[in-house]
Amino acid sequence: MPWIVGVSGASGTPYAAAVLRALLAAGESVDLVVSRASRLTLLDETGISFRDAHWRDDLREWLARGADGKPDAFEADLDAVGDRVRYWGAGDLAAGPSSGSYATKGMLVVPASTACVAGVALGLSKDLLQRAASVTLKERRPLVVAVRETPLNGQTLRHLVALDDAGASVVPASPAFYAGATHIQDLVDFVAGRVLDAAGAPHRLYRRWEGDLGGARRPA
Repeated sequence: MPWIVGVSGASGTPYAAAVLRALLAAGESVDLVVSRASRLTLLDETGISFRDAHWRDDLREWLARGADGKPDAFEADLDAVGDRVRYWGAGDLAAGPSSGSYATKGMLVVPASTACVAGVALGLSKDLLQRAASVTLKERRPLVVAVRETPLNGQTLRHLVALDDAGASVVPASPAFYAGATHIQDLVDFVAGRVLDAAGAPHRLYRRWEGDLGGARRPA
């Protein structure tokens, strides 16, 4: 069964790339939904145009790019993972993830815009991303919402509380520094790792706290 990864229009496309790389590295299968708004963000943050007809080539370029924008920072051999990645267009409301009978392990929305948060909290299902998130909630599967916005107004906070009440895990994109970050990629990987932790998905993205003060500053 796959994990659904939904990418909304908030800033933070490197977070999504890190989550996708980690899932594939762990041998997991992924169903990918990229919203229309997120394509504009991806183009602005990376220069990559994500196209339905060429999604595999565009995804390969995206996953190879580091958080600092440098191309070919990672090896992204999508041919090696074969059919473990499946892409669904955001406007395809007849797609597999739109139905509760389509079996998945859960869904990760990363990054999650406030518009996406509101749509899922209110059950609007205006596109496949929101519909898949609503289905994930109603089927009592893990839903992780990595909200990326600051400051948060009262309306968004109420929407986040509603998602928490419905069973979702709300994971703000808040990097930590105790893991010994020395590069922007380390901060991105920490957030991606916490998203995966909340879903119970395997990864090796950051050094975990073990109660040793200053441990991250010493060689591993």
